[in-house]
Amino acid sequence: MPKISFISDNTTTSIEVQSGTDVLSAARLANVAIDAPCSGNGSCGKCRIRIAEGNVDSTETRHINKEDFDTGWRLACLSKVSEDITVEVPDIAAAYKSRMKVADLSSGKEVEIFTQCQNDIENAGLAFGNGAQVLKIKLEEPTLDDTMPDDERLSRAAAAELGASDVIIPYSVLKTLPGKLRDAQFDLSLTVQKYEDRAEILRVAPASDAAPACGLAIDIGTTSVTGILADLESGKILAKASSGNGQIRYGADVIHRIVEQEKPGGIKILQDAVIKETLIPLILAMEKEAKVPADAVISLTIAGNSTMNHLFLGIDAGPLRREPYIPAFFSCDPVPAGELGLPVNPKAPVHIMPNIGSYVGGDITAGTLASMVWDKDEINLFIDLGTNGELVLGNRDFLMSCACSAGPAFEGGDISCGMRATDGAAEACTIDKDTMEPSLSIIGGGALIGLCGSGLIDVISELFRCGIINAKGKFVREGERVKHNEHGMGRYVLAVRDDGREVSISETDIDNFIRAKGSIFSAIMTMLQSLDMDVSVIDSVYVAGGIGSGIDMDNAVRIGMLPDIERERFHYIGNSSLAGAYAGLTSTAAREKINELAQSMTYLELSAIPGYMDSFVAACFLPHTDASLFPSVKQN
Repeated sequence: MPKISFISDNTTTSIEVQSGTDVLSAARLANVAIDAPCSGNGSCGKCRIRIAEGNVDSTETRHINKEDFDTGWRLACLSKVSEDITVEVPDIAAAYKSRMKVADLSSGKEVEIFTQCQNDIENAGLAFGNGAQVLKIKLEEPTLDDTMPDDERLSRAAAAELGASDVIIPYSVLKTLPGKLRDAQFDLSLTVQKYEDRAEILRVAPASDAAPACGLAIDIGTTSVTGILADLESGKILAKASSGNGQIRYGADVIHRIVEQEKPGGIKILQDAVIKETLIPLILAMEKEAKVPADAVISLTIAGNSTMNHLFLGIDAGPLRREPYIPAFFSCDPVPAGELGLPVNPKAPVHIMPNIGSYVGGDITAGTLASMVWDKDEINLFIDLGTNGELVLGNRDFLMSCACSAGPAFEGGDISCGMRATDGAAEACTIDKDTMEPSLSIIGGGALIGLCGSGLIDVISELFRCGIINAKGKFVREGERVKHNEHGMGRYVLAVRDDGREVSISETDIDNFIRAKGSIFSAIMTMLQSLDMDVSVIDSVYVAGGIGSGIDMDNAVRIGMLPDIERERFHYIGNSSLAGAYAGLTSTAAREKINELAQSMTYLELSAIPGYMDSFVAACFLPHTDASLFPSVKQN
């Protein structure tokens, strides 16, 4: 069998495969990260690799020009192996896994947003408190006159201290109890979870042990995973971590993931990708940073979309993508962490934030709580922009939700220079109207590699504002930065890299993005029209998501992605899914409210609404075919 040696991040990984295996499939078997938003159908062009030694049977593609092809560049998904080869994986192809940019919760604007969210939730009557505590207790040692068994001795004393009628000692604690009691000379620190008048002892340690009762809130996004480790008694955040979702090499969107999991053994492969490759290293890193033992983590909340929730639990998500789009569950009982193999207390309950519909999941129920739209008299709109777009419209009287198929454009998919928010991505841009020269803000401050979502919004808005492209996204102005291919298709060159490759945005890229933004706006309009309303009823728009450092709302309106209302009504609220998961972790009342919101929310299936496609087609224009909807935007 031929051997493939992958060189990635100065590390070489080798694997033998059957002749005829494509390089992308081999990389997946070898656990080598190669970004493939289209999951290997050759359409995205992101799985670029260079054949350093040997030859492959490869199909030529529009994504690789002749010069690059002649120097060994190929698409991994279109290159089949028949002999020993050495493959160089470029930095950008693997960057998504280890350098995903996630907002910092310890400084800057994000912590201000996060703190305000928690204050709003408490002011709404959802008091902090989750029943977790660390109890210091000294037991009477057994004697020949006092032969009470260890478990009864401990449970009786703990019940008296806690004021509980019943104290449970699970097997995971009982099996090591005799040694721990005697090693500590019966002077103990107990990590306890109390439920009204009963309690469960989840950890026994010597009284000198300083570990707090801890919990984890985790946002499992289609693209990135973010977590925080918190002290459950104080709510203090002890550690944070983030990474790319290991599932991403099986496709950028949930449909590709579902297709992959339907293959033999696919469910286990996708579950392992998110648990073993992503969550376990993430959790271990946070426990190490906070200097807390794994068994001190006694509760978890998980917020993810419907597909992520299914795949995290190892449940078939196949019916989600086929009409009538039925999930296996909306809500489920907490799952013991030990059953999922997570490096925490095995009895720790894993609370899955409830789904609302086939494509509106627990990330939106958690985000809805954090946005506070449910606690206002005015009608507000909550939008979560990630790999897809999910929306919630309403107030304290009603809530309506929907999901739109925006595709992966906001995360860099379907865009030739698109990338996720990692080092080298431009996250903001302005263009001089006279010289057509761009000014870019680049994550990490280094050389430009590509555009993430917020940078893409800015570039297209600026090209339109400067009259470089027209309302159809076609180039209508000439200049040094505007180039045309042999077919006359235009592109705007943002930069030329040291290796001579252009970072540019083409008419095809712009067209793909226009469809994505059109999907968002048409979803907004369809929701409003289904209630016989228009944009004038919207008091505030809360935009969440991690597509960059935030969105320039004026630019988002100029291109017709968001409604043309007063800009002060727009609010960027960061990672609302994580904020809501944290609230549900530290507040039992907040977690119950999330469940209540999920049960009371109306789910609108856009594909079943007459006129939705007409609304979508009308929105595929800069800013829209109906100029009256955008009175503040100058039409070029």
